[in-house]
Amino acid sequence: MTFALTLEELGYNDTLEAYRKEQNIDSFLVGRVTLEHKDRYIVKTDNNEFDAELIGNLRFTAENRYDLPAVGDWVAISEYDAGKALIHAIYPRHSIIERQAVGKQAQVQIIATNIDYGLIVQSVNRDFNTNRLERYLTICNASNVAPIVILSKIDLVDGVTLNTLLDTIKKRIKNVPIIAMSNQSKIGLDKIKALIHKGKTYCLLGSSGTGKSTLLNLLIGKEVMNTDAISKRIDRGKHVTTHRELIVLENGGILIDNPGMREVGITKVSEGLEMTFDGIIELSQNCKFKNCTHTNEKGCAILNALENGDIDSDSYANFQKMEKERVFFESSVEEKRKKDKDFGKMVKNIKKQRKRDKY
Repeated sequence: MTFALTLEELGYNDTLEAYRKEQNIDSFLVGRVTLEHKDRYIVKTDNNEFDAELIGNLRFTAENRYDLPAVGDWVAISEYDAGKALIHAIYPRHSIIERQAVGKQAQVQIIATNIDYGLIVQSVNRDFNTNRLERYLTICNASNVAPIVILSKIDLVDGVTLNTLLDTIKKRIKNVPIIAMSNQSKIGLDKIKALIHKGKTYCLLGSSGTGKSTLLNLLIGKEVMNTDAISKRIDRGKHVTTHRELIVLENGGILIDNPGMREVGITKVSEGLEMTFDGIIELSQNCKFKNCTHTNEKGCAILNALENGDIDSDSYANFQKMEKERVFFESSVEEKRKKDKDFGKMVKNIKKQRKRDKY
């Protein structure tokens, strides 16, 4: 954006400043990663914007994706040429939104960091899916990010259908703000704006075609993200966002847009599942047996609740599916860690043997 910003308006705080002094990196500039593309980054400071790259040591010592910058990160940089900078360090993150990397077992993909609120956008047309909403909700809860559900494109349905959809969401998702909005008439836009606060960071989450980029343009007040018209044949917007980008609004809020996600793979989200499905977790404490599998045991509180209609069967099935994914992901990570450790030992032994053979 063209207007001047302070670091505080970008989200900088006393905790980050204390870390800067403790680590003796106060000689470097402070910036926030606003765009990531392969191994290049756009970093914004209070009065400039830099095309940045990692110093060699930071790149070569990175053990996994967590050791590399992501959109939303605070970094220590030094300018080496006009508009060019080197990234020397990454500040601690207070939240990380992640999912399982598509097609890569036991690996994570960081969506964004240092997020305060997750705006989960779900359209009322053919993409409406409460199970997917619960997935995004679980990811937010596991990431220490406050979720807000936005039901978009309400101009595509009548009032009766809209109320039915809202009731469906409220039945399964408790204590989370839900805002119904129209991208055409802008109904609900003021309610969303009222939840956006200066210096806080919001991440747009949702599948392709749910209207995230259109919502971003409405919040900015002008078209920054390209959007395509809804295809009558498939009744959805075309996927137009191809990267993650941090954008500062004129009212002080900070928004991160990102590509729509067809797959929302679960990672290590035990705490997130407990928060999303707290009713189910609480009921399980009343089971007769501590090792209850909730499948066929007598005295199972969950089976009794399902039979009595006290918990939603679809929600419970979704919980079971995500719990299985979590267990599988964590076991895959452990297996990969063991293989890496064994490989490392093998390499060391080969080196030792070569040294012996020399002498």
